[in-house]
Amino acid sequence: MPQIYSQILGTGSALPERATTNNQLADELALRGIETSDEWIRTRTGIEKRYLAERALTTTQLALRASQSALWDAGVSPEEIDLIIVATTTPDMVFPSTACQLQKQLGCKKGGAFDLQAVCAGFIYALTNADALIRTGVYKKALVVGADVMSRIVDWDDRSTCVLFGDGAGAVVLGASDEPGILSASLSADGTLDENVLGCTGYISGGEVFGEPFVRMDGQQVFRMAVSSMAESAQAVLEAAHLGVNDINLYVPHQANLRIMQKVAQKIGIDDSKMVVTVNRHGNTSAASVPLALDNAARHARMKKGDVVLMQAVGAGMAWGSVLVKWTREQDSAE
Repeated sequence: MPQIYSQILGTGSALPERATTNNQLADELALRGIETSDEWIRTRTGIEKRYLAERALTTTQLALRASQSALWDAGVSPEEIDLIIVATTTPDMVFPSTACQLQKQLGCKKGGAFDLQAVCAGFIYALTNADALIRTGVYKKALVVGADVMSRIVDWDDRSTCVLFGDGAGAVVLGASDEPGILSASLSADGTLDENVLGCTGYISGGEVFGEPFVRMDGQQVFRMAVSSMAESAQAVLEAAHLGVNDINLYVPHQANLRIMQKVAQKIGIDDSKMVVTVNRHGNTSAASVPLALDNAARHARMKKGDVVLMQAVGAGMAWGSVLVKWTREQDSAE
C-alpha cells in the first residue's frame, strides 16, 4: 500500500467583536483598584490589545465560526469531515464535549469527535493526533480546532495574569494525501512542573466549586521552561525531518509573550523576520494561539507552496510540542 500523509487544506479563525486596548483595560482595572498602564503591559509582554468575549459568546460558537472559515478556505463541505478534534481548556460544559457540540452545529454526519486538553499546547497536540489518525487510513479529512475563552478563568484582581489573556478560536482542515504535508512532530510533557508553575485547580464536586477557579502562574519559571523546552523540541522535529534551521521559511510560535518568542527564536537560530507575531493584537489565546497566527499568516500570503513552517507551543502540565509542515497550498495574493 502507498504511504498516507496529511496536508493542511485550509485555515480559519474567529475572534469576539470587542477589542480591548491596554489603555481601556487599565481604565477598567483602575475601577477595581488595580494599577497598570499601556507601557507596563507592552514592555513586559508585547501585547497591545486583546479580544474579550461577551457573556453570551461560548467556546463552541467561536469554534464554529473558525471551523466554517477553514472549511470554506479548504473548499470542503462539513459532510466530508470524518474526524473533529477540539483543543480547549474552557469548554462550555463538563460534557458533552465541545467537539460533539461542534459536530452537531456543523451538520457533520459521520466520524469521531473528541476534546483534547493540553492548555496552550493543545492545538499542537491535537494536530499531531489528527495527522497520526489520518496516516492510519481510517480517516480522510479532519477538522482540528483550538478554541478558548480564557477571560472566564482569569482573576481580574491579579495584574500578573489578567493583562495576558484574550479569547478566540482557530482551525485547520487536514486531508489525506500521497504527498507529505506534516513532515514531523514532537510532543513532550513534564508533570513535575505542575500547578505550582502554572495551573487552574478549580473543580466541581457535589454541586460545589472546590480549589482555585482562576489561572495562577510563576512567570519566571514559565519563561525559563518555555525557552529551553521549545528550543529542544524544534531540534527534535528538524532532525526527524532531516532538515536544518536554515530550511525553515516561517516560524509560528505560541503567542504568549513577545520576549519569550524572541528568546526562543534566538536560541533556535531563526531570524525574527521569519516569525509570525499576533500576540500584540490577540494576547495569549491559549489553544487558539497557534491556529490564529497561522491563519493570519495564510491570509497575508506569508507562505508559498513548498515553504517549511515550524509551529510550536508550550502550556500548563507542563506540556509542549512542535509540528513541522511543508506548505502545499498555492497562495494567490495578500489580503
